[in-house]
Amino acid sequence: MLLRKSLACLGLLALAAASAVAQSPRKLPELKYEKYTLPNGLTVITHEDHRLPLVAVDLWYHVGPLNERPGRTGFAHLFEHMMFEGSEHVGEKAHIKFVQSAGATDVNGTTDFDRTNYFETMPSNQLELALWLESDRMGFLMEGLDRTKLANQRDVVRNERRQGEGRPYDVADEQVFHMLFAKTHPYYGSVIGSHADIESARIADVRDFHQQFYTPNNASIAVAGDFDPAQLKALLTKYFGPIPKGPAVEPVKVDTPPITAQKRATITDTVQLPRLSIAWLTPPAYTPDAYTVDAATFALGGAKASRLDTALVYKLQTAQSVTCVNQSFKLTGIASCDLTAKPGVKLEDLEATFWKELEKLQQEGPTAEEVEAAKALALTGKISGLQRLGGFGGVADTLDQYNQYTGDPGFLPKELSMMEAVAVGNTKTAANKYLSRNSAVVVYCLPGKKVLDDVPRSPEDTDATVKITNPYSPEFEQSQEWRKDKPAPGPAPAIHLPVPAEFSLDNGLKVLLVEEHALPVLTAELVSRAGSENLQPDKGGLATLTSEIMSDGTQSRNLEKLAQDQERIGAHIATTAGMDSGAVTLSVLTQHAGEGLDILADVAQHPAFRAEDVERRRKQRLVRLAQETDSVQSMAMRVGPRLVFGEQPYGSSANGTESSIKSLTPADISSFYADHYGPADSVLIVAGDVNRADVEKFAKQYFGNWTGHAAAAPSIPPAPAPPSTHVVIVDKPGAPQTALFAFGLGVPQSSPDADTISIMNYSLGGSFGSRINMNLREQHGYTYGASSAFREYREGGAFLAGGLVRTDVTAPAAKELMSEIRGFPDKPSTGEELAAAKEASMRSLPGKFETDNAIADAMSSIFVYNRPLDYYAKLPGKFEAVSQEDVARIAKTYLHPDQLILVTAGDRAKIEQSLKDAGLGPVEVRDLNGNPVSGDNSSQK
Repeated sequence: MLLRKSLACLGLLALAAASAVAQSPRKLPELKYEKYTLPNGLTVITHEDHRLPLVAVDLWYHVGPLNERPGRTGFAHLFEHMMFEGSEHVGEKAHIKFVQSAGATDVNGTTDFDRTNYFETMPSNQLELALWLESDRMGFLMEGLDRTKLANQRDVVRNERRQGEGRPYDVADEQVFHMLFAKTHPYYGSVIGSHADIESARIADVRDFHQQFYTPNNASIAVAGDFDPAQLKALLTKYFGPIPKGPAVEPVKVDTPPITAQKRATITDTVQLPRLSIAWLTPPAYTPDAYTVDAATFALGGAKASRLDTALVYKLQTAQSVTCVNQSFKLTGIASCDLTAKPGVKLEDLEATFWKELEKLQQEGPTAEEVEAAKALALTGKISGLQRLGGFGGVADTLDQYNQYTGDPGFLPKELSMMEAVAVGNTKTAANKYLSRNSAVVVYCLPGKKVLDDVPRSPEDTDATVKITNPYSPEFEQSQEWRKDKPAPGPAPAIHLPVPAEFSLDNGLKVLLVEEHALPVLTAELVSRAGSENLQPDKGGLATLTSEIMSDGTQSRNLEKLAQDQERIGAHIATTAGMDSGAVTLSVLTQHAGEGLDILADVAQHPAFRAEDVERRRKQRLVRLAQETDSVQSMAMRVGPRLVFGEQPYGSSANGTESSIKSLTPADISSFYADHYGPADSVLIVAGDVNRADVEKFAKQYFGNWTGHAAAAPSIPPAPAPPSTHVVIVDKPGAPQTALFAFGLGVPQSSPDADTISIMNYSLGGSFGSRINMNLREQHGYTYGASSAFREYREGGAFLAGGLVRTDVTAPAAKELMSEIRGFPDKPSTGEELAAAKEASMRSLPGKFETDNAIADAMSSIFVYNRPLDYYAKLPGKFEAVSQEDVARIAKTYLHPDQLILVTAGDRAKIEQSLKDAGLGPVEVRDLNGNPVSGDNSSQK
């Protein structure tokens, strides 16, 4: 199900006084903002924050599927794509190139049921550039539109839909919407729309939509960050002021009839496990009952120790996973629970237990602890999200969201009051009122054929006779000629990146500290060199399985107790393991730092590895392995590294194999933990609202008595390069898309060229405007997105490039992909491309350190890869020094187009012959473990 976006609040420094758990009455923070309206109706909302040289621009148009006509589902989303195609004064497909080369982060456009938004977080000296770009596509989009661009974006959007259709259970999620809403309801088609409706969009539709809805009086712009208010107002007046006011947009009046009799359906999908989905209509956003339903769904199935998880995942072990969530929109909310069955379990049995647990919640109500945990976690999430100026849940997004849904950007105190009012009694009432059997939609999704509604592409001559007429007079156009000049940036702000303070405990544990006092939150991360690189082939999956079980209980806290202790203080603790390291991460409000670090230390130092947890996790992992065939991308990502690296750790999936997981014993898990988790080979990283004295006290108190030894790091010899480029097919009958990826050797983290490679790859496939993406997505419409990357590990590395493409264009897409890779060494980055790559890489760095989590992750690489403490502080200088000669050398040294394995995971029957005819090299068929398929008689072309 589409997960609910955070309806975040804005608290900033005042929230330091707010309690995460019930301490009533709570002092409500103030929301400081300025709101005004330009003469043409554009609403402006601003918030100053000078802690970083960044500014977030977030433009909301009050239009979405809510405003679509029947037969035009998905049109708001299609139009969002058209907004990136180029406007009159900016140029074709130049928007993303300009913002990325300026160093933007959090760049995107998104469509939800009730709105469409466009946002970018820019270096503060590039604020004018963002306003120039956003105003030009608001006022002058149609002048740059033609039928070729529309046809291309129809293809791109339909590829995005196919990408969704290829995800497990996506067709079931869509079925839920179809049953919750009548066909005439704007939420019926979800956001993406149907293939038929998307394909039917025409130039006239785009013109009418833009003129009706993409007007200043139907939009609001939020600007948050490092700016001068007077200068900002002058710039807004300059760029947006001349755009004429559009027609009035009347409020949409749509009834959402309640469901009074349970609705049921059964559908099939190409999945391994059946899934049960149950959904209800709930109150709309920012109403008191929306928060009580939040608490009810949390208690039912929204937490690790929820009632459904306890019953179905831990005790009965009949469910592989349980997820309950409540999403809130303008017209209604949607509460849903998804229960994925274990192999051999009937959905009828899952459903019986589900209703039993829900009825118990309805009869007895939630416990006080469940309600307080729901409130505490919600508050932590809201405050943590506001570390970012832009992006989802960031400051600018929050201002716009409050304004659209409530008319009040300062709605925070009212929202916090409604959150605080959630209690046992009204949560029980909400569970009975909104989550009844009679008002539910129930969908069984069973393994079987995936039924899709794909339709042919429109004829090539579609819209050939349509002429776009300029909506403006010649006089007005002449008065706007100045817009052709791209604004120059202001003086570049100095880039200051964090250098951690460092100290060590007597037991050898290193501690890195980065203080950040803007918000009362902190992240603490215990990182050990406990990654998958330490494993032999027959122990595949051991590192990640050990990490998972660490989160299931300690010697003094069983699974339920551990979960409850975290939730009580609104803390999030996650255990993860990658190729080179394992980590235990805490996110918590500062006022609970001591309690949170106590739990973190307990998880890291005293995992219980109880037999029942080991066996449950083993069974879950085996099921997950079987589920990998549900996704063509997962299939490609398992096979590709295996074929490049063979038996080396870099060639093994972090999930392991069926045989390796079955063979692992509790002794293996305990031994791996003892060998790789210990103070001598670990670091405690703390980032956030805490000072050194407190960190030193906490570190000694909670980690000072930790003992253990450090195992020697493994020596991994370089892998031989593939002898020649060839094609591998991994078959998934009926797949709506092909996962197309080229795999080859890369470089280790220790390579002196590692940082320069990132500059080179920016132009090849490391950005939206890169050669690979512009070719496959923007020029040909083969994919929703394509890219390239170098994955760098301690002693090795991989290169990969590609994306998900339409099944019918697998071979031509593969040829284009290989053409871009093959051509780059001979024609490396131009001077313009290099300048853009360097500027983007340098200027985007501050935006990558906005949150405590991001800071902690960056600091962990300093430890894991033995980097100097000032590595990030010196990185801008390294990027600046890269020359065209460097890029040319790097491309010829590390791009090996004749030593790649081109993996195509998809419907063999539909792609094999065209791949054989494409001249890309020998074609062979492999299974999910990379082994040749017996009886395969693929031709060797």
